[in-house]
Amino acid sequence: MGKVAVGATVVCAATAVAVAALVVRHRMRSSGRWARAMGILREFEEKCAAPIGKLRQVADAMTVEMHAGLASEGGSKLKMIITFVDTLPTGDEKGLFYALDLGGTNFRVLRVHLGGKEGHVGKQEFTEVSIPPRLMTGTSDELFDYIATELAKFVEAEGEDFHVSVGRQRELGFTFSFPVKQTSISSGTVVKWTKGFSIDDAVGEDVVAELTKAMERKGLDMRVAALVNDTIGTLAGGRYYDNDVTIAVILGTGTNAAYIERAHAIPKWHGLLPKSGEMVINMEWGNFRSSHLPITEYDQALDVESLNPGEQIFEKMISGMYLGDIVRRVLHRMAEEAAFFGDTVPPNLKVPFILRTPDVSAMHHDTSPDLRVVGSKLKDIFGISNTSLKIRKVVVKLCDIVATRGARLAAAGILGIIKKQGRDTIRDGEKQRTVIAMDGGLFEHYTKFSQCMEITLKELLGEGVAGTIVIEHANDGSGIGAALLAASHSQYLEYES
Repeated sequence: MGKVAVGATVVCAATAVAVAALVVRHRMRSSGRWARAMGILREFEEKCAAPIGKLRQVADAMTVEMHAGLASEGGSKLKMIITFVDTLPTGDEKGLFYALDLGGTNFRVLRVHLGGKEGHVGKQEFTEVSIPPRLMTGTSDELFDYIATELAKFVEAEGEDFHVSVGRQRELGFTFSFPVKQTSISSGTVVKWTKGFSIDDAVGEDVVAELTKAMERKGLDMRVAALVNDTIGTLAGGRYYDNDVTIAVILGTGTNAAYIERAHAIPKWHGLLPKSGEMVINMEWGNFRSSHLPITEYDQALDVESLNPGEQIFEKMISGMYLGDIVRRVLHRMAEEAAFFGDTVPPNLKVPFILRTPDVSAMHHDTSPDLRVVGSKLKDIFGISNTSLKIRKVVVKLCDIVATRGARLAAAGILGIIKKQGRDTIRDGEKQRTVIAMDGGLFEHYTKFSQCMEITLKELLGEGVAGTIVIEHANDGSGIGAALLAASHSQYLEYES
């Protein structure tokens, strides 16, 4: 019996040692994996670093590219498009004006009654119409006939609060958010279609002429007074309420900026100098690139796999379309190389753009003790269940790294424009105030992003100048702004002055 008991004890002891060894090995393997995951995160954070010195270099590079883009066509990655908008709303505009906003699978028509300095923007109404998919790849006549029909219906429904003066034509501001070569304030040829549209017979045609012909076919007497994009609309909308607005920035799915330039500072402008001495420039700043940008291998991979490799590099680092996918790419590498989510890589981590920026924002803003929102997003989007608090904290940290880099780079871009305008210093005895009209879902809804951007801009400007720069949210700039530009470029202005 004694021998059996001793043998059993030996076997039990051996088993216990083996189990302990397995536990130790598992822990060592787990700690090794964790160390590898943290190494990936740390390396990414270092490469995304945007210290003030680097941001100043980015801002200077932006200013240099702006000068080059204004000097000649194709002279810079920044297109610096002359918009022919040389008169912005003053707040004195009166009357009924329309806007048409075509920029995606829906279009919006809006009417607004302007009451001058006293009444400002009075009553307004709008309707949104979805475009049947077949028209997105049909002919120019089919698309614009459909738009003109819906516009005519909207005009027919004008109530008693809206009326156009007797003998006057209705006037419209047209926001067309596709690549266009502007030839005047109210004309421009289609360069190419994007966002799922492909209407070959419209390429090279004047988009205003196409819309005007369609309105005539539908018996609608309306004049397109201004052709603009959403960024110019935001600038106009901001300027209407505040005369110190000189810059507009869109931070949404995509990103762009526009600003007011002195006409004599545009060497590529060959026409007569406008009476105002000013010209609004559409920068198309999403295409900015510089060796000073903190680009990582994840950004490079995203760019190579994108629909427009080598283009829109700045946009791919700071806009809502891409932030979520950068986070996904880092998580995928951590899962692949460090088994961050277990022994198998969750299949959904391999799906491009499955993680949207609103989801990143929700995780980044999660204040619950157990980071419940992070846990549910990982489960719902990637099918990753039962994540530990430790893992969730890492995901939040990753969101913070990506959003912080984007926000700080956006601030550097804005500084570049302020420098180009010569508003980065305070001149003695001059009362200076610069207002930046901002719009877009990223700016409006991702609070930590917009707060970080504003704090960084103040840091870059320094205490004195920072007090002269104001950021204002210009909601629905593209709609109201287009109607306001129709008003400020109305054919009836000379009769009223």
